[in-house]
Amino acid sequence: MSARTSGERIGPRGDEDGRWRLWGPYLSERQWGTVREDYSDGGDAWSYFPHDHARSRAYRWGEDGLGGICDEKQRLCLALALWNGRDPILKERAFGLTNSEGNHGEDVKEYYFYLDSTPSHSYLKYLYKYPQREFPYTELVAVNRSRTRQDFEYELLDTGIFDDDRYFDVTVEYAKAAADDVLARITVANRGPEEATVHVLPALWFRNTWSWHDNDAEKPRLSALDGPAGTTALRAVHPELGSYDCRFGASVPLLFTENETNEERLFGRPNASPYVKDGIGRHVVDGESGAVNPAREGTKAAAHHILTLPAGGSETLRLRLGPSGAKLSLARGFDTVFKDRIAEADAFYAELTPEGASEDRAMVLRQALAGMLWTKQYYQFDLEEWLGEHGLDPWSVPRPGVRNREWFHMVSDDIVSMPDKWEYPWFAAWDLAFHTVALSVVDIRFAKEQLELLLQDAYLHPNGQIPAYEWNFADVNPPVHAWAAYFVYLMEERTTGHADHAFLERAFQKLLTNFTWWVNRKDPGGRNVFQGGFLGLDNIGVFDRSAPLPTGGTLEQADGTAWMALYCQSMLQIAVELVEHNPAYEELVLKFVEHYLWIAASMDRVGDLGDELWDEEDGFYYDVLRLPDGQAVRLKVRSMVGLLPLCAATVFRPRQLARVAGLGERLRRFADRHPSLSVTLASAQAGSAGGPRLLSVVDEKKLLRVLGHLLSEEEFLSPYGIRSLSRHHAEHPYRFWVHGEEYRVGYLPAESDTGMFGGNSNWRGPVWFPMNALVIRALLNLYGFYGDELTVECPTGSGTRMTLFEVAREISDRLTRLFLRDENGRRPVYGGQRKFQEDPHWRDLISFHEYFHGDNGAGIGAAHQTGWTGLVAPLMTIFGTLGPGDFLADPVARRTKR
Repeated sequence: MSARTSGERIGPRGDEDGRWRLWGPYLSERQWGTVREDYSDGGDAWSYFPHDHARSRAYRWGEDGLGGICDEKQRLCLALALWNGRDPILKERAFGLTNSEGNHGEDVKEYYFYLDSTPSHSYLKYLYKYPQREFPYTELVAVNRSRTRQDFEYELLDTGIFDDDRYFDVTVEYAKAAADDVLARITVANRGPEEATVHVLPALWFRNTWSWHDNDAEKPRLSALDGPAGTTALRAVHPELGSYDCRFGASVPLLFTENETNEERLFGRPNASPYVKDGIGRHVVDGESGAVNPAREGTKAAAHHILTLPAGGSETLRLRLGPSGAKLSLARGFDTVFKDRIAEADAFYAELTPEGASEDRAMVLRQALAGMLWTKQYYQFDLEEWLGEHGLDPWSVPRPGVRNREWFHMVSDDIVSMPDKWEYPWFAAWDLAFHTVALSVVDIRFAKEQLELLLQDAYLHPNGQIPAYEWNFADVNPPVHAWAAYFVYLMEERTTGHADHAFLERAFQKLLTNFTWWVNRKDPGGRNVFQGGFLGLDNIGVFDRSAPLPTGGTLEQADGTAWMALYCQSMLQIAVELVEHNPAYEELVLKFVEHYLWIAASMDRVGDLGDELWDEEDGFYYDVLRLPDGQAVRLKVRSMVGLLPLCAATVFRPRQLARVAGLGERLRRFADRHPSLSVTLASAQAGSAGGPRLLSVVDEKKLLRVLGHLLSEEEFLSPYGIRSLSRHHAEHPYRFWVHGEEYRVGYLPAESDTGMFGGNSNWRGPVWFPMNALVIRALLNLYGFYGDELTVECPTGSGTRMTLFEVAREISDRLTRLFLRDENGRRPVYGGQRKFQEDPHWRDLISFHEYFHGDNGAGIGAAHQTGWTGLVAPLMTIFGTLGPGDFLADPVARRTKR
């Protein structure tokens, strides 16, 4: 077997034509309750299509399933269905609470884990824990609904359903013998103390694309085949995908129905056929023999295995899906394919893992990247068609209750990296940019594709806005695409030696349009002070920053302005890179230099004027409330908002500066023409003669003062990273009164106590990985300029002094510590959950939560959001393979000691 052949299977640098990515984990964990499936009058997506409808109602735009895979256009799906003999319904998808049912918002109430994946999905592994007792659907809803936002969530473990280990571990593995030949092993282990029976139904079905239009399109079809002795087989014929056979390794009944809505159950209308979407479930659970088609054909089918396992026993089922006519053996070579694919995956991750990493650290890294790769999803959403189905066209008067009515141009028909395929089964613009940073560790090609995706004409609004997320594409996410594009570009150059200038240029040209949109739309006063709304940081502020202020007036945002400073710096870095190959970009370099200098000047003009974002007395940045009468008030909340100006720091090396001959002269002219803003040039500090140049919103004096807050364990520095709000506000909450009503911001290290922004959203204390990643990035850049001669106390007041590189590594170590076993064998992410801390079948299963308790590190929010928290992977690899010298912009020259 050649290395080239192996590389094509695994990726990321092989498989250039993408053949090995035809099949992958592109099936959502939840399609119900999404905006796409919402055809209500008022836009209440959760209520319009609840979980109770999902088993009986055909989806319009996508599919969901347990541990499933599908082809890249989700025409044919393969996933798992289970029944323990006690549940009221067949277990075909993960259950969870809607936003109104959970006391802390929407929340999946199942335990499943993404354990392994290669970039091309040549090998995949997934684990689901299925209780043997009746699943407590009603109890989970009732108890959580009865609890307040000051109470803990009521989790599945809290119900006692896993007591005495009465559950099945169901492990699903996929291995590809060829790009279109997929083998599967389903291993069911009885962890309980007694013999137990479980029904296992690997299911195959077509996404319903035929019910929504009056056309003569050929309908796909599943039908039974005669398999070799002791096996069962079916054939799937699709007009676009072609003909596939699926062979099962046991002679078991094949159950067939149609992927069509059960109109009678849901709406009291007669069904056109007795065979509807929930037919297999009704046959297995309720014993309705007439619910499945005796002719053994349809658009949905399952092989019905019944396993009775002794205590501690297990059994493995086999199946194989491949092109009709191929020799799809379930015996000869089957185990060899799995052995080879697992060995290739092991070798691939061994190469990615830093030398000397512990076994535990290597496992966390691999599961983090597996989560990133499993959380891809096929996402289809044609806004013109969807809005038309809601009675709107591009020229109609906007109607309340219909979302995204300004996005008729948008068409998505792609594989997209999702934050979490249950709680966030839709893309979000700034989430996606952070995903690519983590994905660049494991799959550069896919990372670049994802960055370019939202910049395509099918997504990018004609006015230049990048779509934010499904609930409101017109909302505003932080502009981090340029930063991510440059990061991924550098990662590819470092890991492969190839600098993809064509990719960088394509991204830059599209981002120019988006940058112009920001300047024209989010700087209403033309003063280079930006107002982006909540900017992804939901409830971090005193007021809802996306709504009209109760005071009237406007809010000048420290984070909005800092984001734009970082945007300028990133565009400047890209332009400097491109000018080497095309001198025409020199003018754009100069354009972004001046843009940046004006923004930096706006954040702190000469003198302490009282209406600027920098507060000299506190040594911190705050939002400024500008009232209708002209008064300005600083809203003195010490939050991540005030730390973000620190993140706008970029170092340019001498070789980069040499590419732009006019840069020094442009800076001199700027100083001569605007002497009152000459303080801005402190944000364009020079090192030694001919050395690097630092562009930073914070000069050295401000840097040290902000770091004093950042590195204080009484404020931002927790044992597990940087908190989103200073712990100072635990005893000193910020209060602001308007017309006799108090607006208050207090330190909340865990869940939010308000449902204003959705329950599982809280920026008032917990640790969030993306913000930490930006802080670390800034510290490394600043170290590249200041080197070893600038040290700070870390933690503040400890007497221990560190370089900025050492501070960055310290924060990274605290973040990775969340997932690693401590000296007592406990993982902070699991807090007080004894099952996860102590049970050998649970303790090495890592959940990459949305955010983490600001004091004890326990995971909170979405349980599978590797989209955010997969950033632990680049942190592990960067600090595991690079040292201080790799970040010094001018490692030879010594800077004047300050």
